[in-house]
This record gives sequence, structure tokens and C-alpha cells, in this order.
Amino acid sequence: MALKNEVIEKMAALITAAFGLVAALAWNGAILAIFRELFKDDPEGVGPMVTYAVIVTVIAVIMTIMIARAASKAGPKEAAK
Repeated sequence: MALKNEVIEKMAALITAAFGLVAALAWNGAILAIFRELFKDDPEGVGPMVTYAVIVTVIAVIMTIMIARAASKAGPKEAAK
């Protein structure tokens, strides 16, 4: 029975990760479209792509920190020793 529960947990984690990837790709396309509008002269140039990469990286770092803080607050509290 433990193996069945573990398989279900792993499948749920993989499915969740897959949906996260799909959402990330959708946002990637949307943000790229915005950058193409902003940089109509050379939307695929090095400058716009580096700017895009830096902005997305900064957003990812900020969101990761915020999620980690929220998870640590919501997580189980250790018993007082």
C-alpha cells in the first residue's frame, strides 16, 4: 500500500510540474510578444534579448524568495525543545 501511495504522490508532483512548465512557456510567449512590440526595430537583437533575460531572471529570483518565505511560514512548526 505504501508503494501505491508513493507512486500517486510522485505522479501528482510530476503533473503539477508539467502544468507549471506549460504556464511558464505561456508567460514566456506573452513577455516575448511585449518585447517585440517595444523593440519593433530589432526585436530579435542581442540588446532586447539580454534585457528580456535580465528582467525575467530578476522576477524569477524575487518570486522564488517570496514563495520560499511563504512556505517557511506555512510549514509545520518544530516542537519547542
